[in-house]
Amino acid sequence: MEEDVCCPKFDPQPWEGATHEWKDKLFLFDEMPQFMHMPLPGFYAKAIKRLWALAETDDARPDVKDFLMLNYDPSPWKCEFYMAVTKEVPAPAKTVKLSGSFISKTFDGPYHKVPEYIKETDAYLKSQGKTAKKYYLYYTTCPKCAKKYGHNYIVVFAEV
Repeated sequence: MEEDVCCPKFDPQPWEGATHEWKDKLFLFDEMPQFMHMPLPGFYAKAIKRLWALAETDDARPDVKDFLMLNYDPSPWKCEFYMAVTKEVPAPAKTVKLSGSFISKTFDGPYHKVPEYIKETDAYLKSQGKTAKKYYLYYTTCPKCAKKYGHNYIVVFAEV
């Protein structure tokens, strides 16, 4: 089983209700088309492989324990990827910096329940006297590894 697992086992506890203060946190940026918030077949894996290759080429990839890939859907037709890196990566890569306060909530369930997870995150934020400006999602494992581990953790990052 271990040889068939490509994603490290995810521990949701450190992410649950955590506040992340970022000042110019470095990410590689990429985007892909999608249809009604659903990735088109093959595009998701290609985007991740492309970002990882760029990070490896310039020795900017994070340790496995520090891996973070955020997804943001500005529309039903486009998805943006933000992969954390350890340093700026020259062109053709696009390195961006994110700054601000982010609160994360963890969920264990299918992708199609993301709207419910966002509503639950909104309720949590409201109880804290905060509101979200923007949401990013962190899909912690690929579908194959989620099946092997028996968990499909999704972390919602709310920029507050």
